[in-house]
Amino acid sequence: MTTADLLPAWGRVLSGRRPFLSVEITKECPLRCPGCYAYQPEHLPDQTPLRRLSDLRGRELVDGVLALVRRYRPIHLSIVGGEPLVRYRELDLLLPKLAGLGIEVQLVTSAVRPIPRPWADFPNLHLVVSVDGLAPEHDRRRSPATYARILEHIRHHQVIVHCTVVRQFLSRPGYLREFTSFWSARREVRKIWFSLFTPQEGDGSEERLTPEDRTRVLRELGELRTFPKVHMPQIVLDGYRRPPASPGECAFAQLTTCISADLTTRITPCQFGGRPVCGECGCMASAGFAAVSRYKVAGLVPISGILSVSRKLGATIARLGHSPVSASKGRPAGESRKNRKVAPTPHHEVGTH
Repeated sequence: MTTADLLPAWGRVLSGRRPFLSVEITKECPLRCPGCYAYQPEHLPDQTPLRRLSDLRGRELVDGVLALVRRYRPIHLSIVGGEPLVRYRELDLLLPKLAGLGIEVQLVTSAVRPIPRPWADFPNLHLVVSVDGLAPEHDRRRSPATYARILEHIRHHQVIVHCTVVRQFLSRPGYLREFTSFWSARREVRKIWFSLFTPQEGDGSEERLTPEDRTRVLRELGELRTFPKVHMPQIVLDGYRRPPASPGECAFAQLTTCISADLTTRITPCQFGGRPVCGECGCMASAGFAAVSRYKVAGLVPISGILSVSRKLGATIARLGHSPVSASKGRPAGESRKNRKVAPTPHHEVGTH
C-alpha cells in the first residue's frame, strides 16, 4: 500500500469497514513446512485443524470469494492457503473477475506447480513466492516446492520473493546476503521481502529467534538495502524493533479481515490466529503500520489515536445505517478504482502464507 491509498483506506474505516481482506482459499497443501502457522492447532477458533475444515471448489468457490469481496469491499485482497495453486482452475475464473472489479490482489504461493502464463497479463495481480533460505535448506523444508521447480514455474512472470527469517539461517555469517545476491540476479524477481518468524505462546521450536538473533537480523537487513530489489524501508525496520504490544494495538490486525477456507470462519486476532507473541512479531505489514501509527500529526496527535477514533466513529455510523458509502451500496467493490495501480501490502508468511 502507498500513501495514495491512505485516503480510500480511511474512507473504508469511517464507513465501519476494514480496508484489507485475507482469504485462505483452500485447506490443501502438498508441503509440510516446519513452523507453518496455518496448520497449527491453535490457528482457528476452538482449535479446529485447518485440514478438517470444509473448503469449497469449482463455481461455488469462485462465487463465494466474489461474495466476500462484495460484502467487505476491500481495497486489497490477499489470497493465501493452504497452497492457492491447488485451486488454479478456480483462480483462472476468479482473477479476471477481480481485475474487472479493480481489486488489487496479492497471491502468495510456493510455486509448487506451474503458474499459468496468462496470469502475467493481470496488472492488478502481485505474485508472492515463499522461499525459505538457500537451496539446501529450502529444499529440505519445502519439498516438493524445490528451487528447481520455483525457477521453472516463475519463468514467464515477475514475482516478489518473500523469505521468513528463522534461526537456522543464522548458522553462518553472510547467509542472508548470499540469499539476496542469488535472487537479485534473477530477472523474474522484481522485489525481495523479508519477514521474521513469529512464534505462538509456548513455542519452543528451532525456528524461534532469540532477542540477540533479532538484533543481528535487523542489522543485516539494514545492510542488505544496498541491493535495489530489497524492499526494507526504515519504517519497517523501526516497526520490527518496536512491534505492537498486542493485537488490539496492531493497526494492521485492526484493519484486516481474515477468513479461512470455508469462507465463513474468521481468523483472529490476526492472520496468525491463536496466541501470537506480539513482542516477537515479524509481520512486515504489521511492522510498517506500527511505525506509521506512532507518527504524530503536527507533533501532537499520534496517527494511532486518529485511527482509533475513526474506527469507533465508523462502527457507530454503520450501526445507525448511515454509512458514507451507502450511496454505492450494491455496486461491486472497487468499481470506482479501475485502472488505478496500488502497491501490494506485505502479509507475513510461513509455509505458503
